[in-house]
Parts: sequence; structure tokens; C-alpha cells
Amino acid sequence: QVQLVESGGGLVQPGGTLRLSCAASGLTFSAYPMTWVRQAPGKGFEWVSTITVDGNTTYATSVKGRFTISRDNAKNMAFLQMNGLEPEDTAVYYCKVGAIRGQGTQVTVSS
Repeated sequence: QVQLVESGGGLVQPGGTLRLSCAASGLTFSAYPMTWVRQAPGKGFEWVSTITVDGNTTYATSVKGRFTISRDNAKNMAFLQMNGLEPEDTAVYYCKVGAIRGQGTQVTVSS
């Protein structure tokens, strides 16, 4: 059974940084693209970034230049480095593979 567990969220001031981690199990991790999505309070899910099996990356316009997605196939983990955080980045962040996502990790950007 596929399991995804996110961690690394927290409270940070505007301009701060966080690094989210996603630990995956129950799948051949290297064979799947990994995606990060987020859900802000009272809003729907928003795609943030995807990394392909070959390591190619794409980003939402709202985070491009500030966020960096990466993966470590040897450790079955994906990461989201978030720099220059803004209050608008406040959301629960989820990693996804296909239609499966984890329980999420809360990111709050506030002074």
C-alpha cells in the first residue's frame, strides 16, 4: 500500500525559508513523478510543482523562482525548498503520486 508522509512545515515570518520532506513507501519511487500541491484556508487545491522521473521540474507561476523541488530516489524521498515565503503561501502542503496524497503539513507565514 502506497504511503506518503510529509514533514517540515511550521510557522515562519515573511521572507523566511522552510524545507518540506515527503517520505514514500509501498511503491517503486523512482518510477513515478512526484508532485506538491497545497490548500489554503477556505480554498481548493493548488498545484505547486512537479518533478519527473528524469528530474525535470515545473512550477506554478506563483512560486517560480522561490521554491525548488527535488527528489532522492535512493531514500524514496521528495523535497520542497521554499525561500522568500509570503503570507499567501500559507496552506497545508501535500505531496502526491498519481491520485494518492499524504496527510499534509501546515505552513503558516505570518509576522
